[in-house]
Amino acid sequence: MTKRLTILILIFFISTAGFGDVAVSQTLLRDGFVLRSVDGKVSCPDSNDVWFFEIESDVSDDRVVVKKGTSLQLLPSTTLEKIAADITERSDTAYQLWGTVTKYKGRNFIFPVFFLPLSKIKEPQPQTSPPQVPQQQKSEPNETPPVVKDNGEPIINEPNDILAVPQEILKILEARRTETSKRRAGETLKRPAVQPTRQETGQALQQDTVIVNRTGFILSREMRDSYRPERNTQYGFVFDAFGRNIPKESCRLLPCEALEHAEQRQSAELETLQFQIAGIVTEYKKQNYLLLQKATQVYSYGNFAR
Repeated sequence: MTKRLTILILIFFISTAGFGDVAVSQTLLRDGFVLRSVDGKVSCPDSNDVWFFEIESDVSDDRVVVKKGTSLQLLPSTTLEKIAADITERSDTAYQLWGTVTKYKGRNFIFPVFFLPLSKIKEPQPQTSPPQVPQQQKSEPNETPPVVKDNGEPIINEPNDILAVPQEILKILEARRTETSKRRAGETLKRPAVQPTRQETGQALQQDTVIVNRTGFILSREMRDSYRPERNTQYGFVFDAFGRNIPKESCRLLPCEALEHAEQRQSAELETLQFQIAGIVTEYKKQNYLLLQKATQVYSYGNFAR
């Protein structure tokens, strides 16, 4: 009897611990889950330039449900920079957001890709008294209609009226005819110069860029980071120049599951590993960021010098 009671107690504690693990794992959305037209409010509670999105309805990825009122941190991107600029011009902070959910070190983040500002609709004020409508004069059956004088102006809503082409449209058509006649005559037309690149003009990146099959190294440095307060390590990806004497480009890595797996592989090795990656390059306040989608270790098998 005592042995059977002991076995039942052990089964109870094991089952309780198992249910506890499931409950903990069900608090995070899966990495790569796509948010579509989710309403919420954007806020920046402190001066560290850390932005959050508070969802106004439950969000589910078919496995877990994140409840209404949960705040998820927004990752740096060109879209976040546009949201921050839009908030400074309007008082309302309600937005409809599209983006990708990432998971890193037990936390969820949102990589925003598109947004729409929302505003409350003003309800019309009730009228105290109905507007007075002037009474129409009744015409007798034999009364003749009033005579309208013709001043030479076109009659509006006339079904047989000839539609006049605006002068602006005529000028555009005339310019196209001139260009076509010159091309047929063999004249060389002046074309606009090629637009300079973003590096030459120093302008900000207007949209995100996808890169694939790029090789490089994941390096770390000690610094303060907003999304990892417990660790002051910032990871960056340095593109491999393959021995060429050119400046090495680098991007700061955004928190995601692919980065977490790459960190685990790098921590198990003494030497710096080489990775072939695919991801999304974005920009926030003139700083390049990279959201990894895939990071595969590259093996040299000892045939190439490190």
